[in-house]
Amino acid sequence: MRPQILFSLFAPVTSLSGVGPRIAKLIENLAGPKVVDLLWHLPREIVDRRYRPTISQALNGQLCTITVEVEKHEKGYARRPYRVRCRDDSGFLTIVFFHAKEDYLLRLLPLGETRIVSGIVEEFSGEKQITHPDYVLKPDEADTMPSVEPVYPLTAGLTLKTIGKAIRASLTKAPEFDEWLDKPLKKQHDWPDWHEALHRCHAPEGLDDLEPLTRSRMRLAYDELLANQLALALIRRALRKLPGREIAGKGQLRKTVLTNLPFQLTAAQETAIAEITGDMATSGRMLRLLQGDVGSGKTVVALFAALNAIETGGQAAIMAPTEILARQHYETLSELLKDTGVTLGILTGRDRGAGRNETMSALEDGTLNLIVGTHALFQKDVVFNNLLLAVIDEQHRFGVHQRLTLAEKGRGVDTLVMTATPIPRTLLLTAYGDLDCSRLLGKPPGREPVDTRTIPNDRLGEIIASIGRAIQTGAKVYWVCPLVEESETIDLANAEARYATLKEQFGDEVELIHGRMKGPEKDAAMSRFSDGPANILVATTVIEVGVDVPEATIMVIEHAERFGLAQLHQLRGRVGRGDRRSTCLLVYAPPLTETARARLKMMRETDDGFLIAEEDLRLRGGGEILGTRQSGMPAFRLADLAVHADLLAIAQDDAKIILEMDPDLKSERGEALRTLLYLFERDEAVAYLRSG
Repeated sequence: MRPQILFSLFAPVTSLSGVGPRIAKLIENLAGPKVVDLLWHLPREIVDRRYRPTISQALNGQLCTITVEVEKHEKGYARRPYRVRCRDDSGFLTIVFFHAKEDYLLRLLPLGETRIVSGIVEEFSGEKQITHPDYVLKPDEADTMPSVEPVYPLTAGLTLKTIGKAIRASLTKAPEFDEWLDKPLKKQHDWPDWHEALHRCHAPEGLDDLEPLTRSRMRLAYDELLANQLALALIRRALRKLPGREIAGKGQLRKTVLTNLPFQLTAAQETAIAEITGDMATSGRMLRLLQGDVGSGKTVVALFAALNAIETGGQAAIMAPTEILARQHYETLSELLKDTGVTLGILTGRDRGAGRNETMSALEDGTLNLIVGTHALFQKDVVFNNLLLAVIDEQHRFGVHQRLTLAEKGRGVDTLVMTATPIPRTLLLTAYGDLDCSRLLGKPPGREPVDTRTIPNDRLGEIIASIGRAIQTGAKVYWVCPLVEESETIDLANAEARYATLKEQFGDEVELIHGRMKGPEKDAAMSRFSDGPANILVATTVIEVGVDVPEATIMVIEHAERFGLAQLHQLRGRVGRGDRRSTCLLVYAPPLTETARARLKMMRETDDGFLIAEEDLRLRGGGEILGTRQSGMPAFRLADLAVHADLLAIAQDDAKIILEMDPDLKSERGEALRTLLYLFERDEAVAYLRSG
């Protein structure tokens, strides 16, 4: 149960004065549906109204706050605006209004009276003027205008005034909490209390106060990182305490597969297999992350882990995020398991009727040893006879909950999660602090590096001509576009338009695939490209993960400047999987921003995914790197991992010490830490505490 002290913060934003259903919907899209979401919505800029010159001193283009006397009203007509002439001892200023009501303006600026006016001063026909001032106040109302006003990120339909008022209202609901920070740590960094830090962040005095390294921002960032690390430590501890099963097969099946392999295992693969089988042989549950760059051979490592479980009479499941990837794993494994006697099945959301029922029965009675599938494997009616190992591929596309759900399909199930998205060490801690980690560095022998080039989009004609020549020599080509169809707001190459253009030239040799297509359509398009007549596959990023067509040797990525580094690296990994030399063409629309130029330069210079991931984090910050909204990666609201990485390491150590000293969080600080976990919505972690 969430503690009562937090009830007001977790109320809907409609509980705030002046926030009705329409405004609430806009706030929800921008920040979130609860009052606490507004506390985390920090300002990006400031409006400084402290410059208070006379009219003659007021500089053109500057935000000025000026005290004036109202001298004359000039009505607007036709296209002429309404003008109010004002003065002080140094000169004249005109205040301009468009589409204004005269009676309202006469009340706002009565003749002969003094008013304080704040807005941008412009010079027009030799005279100074302010158009639609931000504030017009009586002298005794001067205190109601903030001299420094925070500027918040906005969304269409939401004004700064409205969001500012809602945030000020949310701050009045922020309670004073008991301190959850380690006292010496707080003193060492000279951090303010939580309540003070929050108020300071929303009341910046100058641009420096917006920096992520101010004491107040550091304090709030650390709170969020500590909640993250403590939650992961609690989950990890609880899972480790669950009894596992000692799994140590004789190795007969693994020997058979080893002789069937068309290549030798790399040293990195052998090390990873040894680490995994070592974990499986212990009585605790295995929780291991297998990180391998594109094409480093993770599937084979996963198969050897699965065979270890099958050799002891158990079953193994491999779960992939997409149907395309699941079917591809199935094809790959079918080849590798020839002559082993291992029974292999597949289960996706598309499987229906008799075929699905047959697979389900074989899983339940144990005649099916190894199953490959998608989210369909979570479903309640999927029952295993003796599940010993769950392998989850492309883990960042699944949340922690989904990881646990599959493991609950058996008793003491070992879990191996895999990702081909190299994750920077910093992010690794935030999302996988509950897992041990194996890394597959390097690529299998015989893989040629991909020749990567950058080309401006005014040379598209040359690119199309060159791929025409390439497909005549037996090459296959991926052509990736950022959007599925034409958008009026963003002028980016879109897959359907590019498909139409290429089809005019190459006819049936062109195929299209994107995320909005139904499963059978995608499969048909994929098989026409991998096995059949199509040699050019126009696609969106649906092919980013796992698609394996060794004949594909050319990758064209349009508007490459719009993609993140990690995504470009994933896409490039779709080529260079055979023994032929491959090329990746990064097509960009000039002019490039500094970040985009740095990104494309990095792609030309290296194919080391781990190096690329670290650079991506530096260039983009943690929030975007793996698309947090679609993934199990935590989306931080206050911490910026590119800046606060050192705080993350401190939070990890702090979390370990906390649980060693106070495992049930029962002490005074422990109770405060429970509140912290609830504050940052780590409720599931609190549930893992023995006492509640």
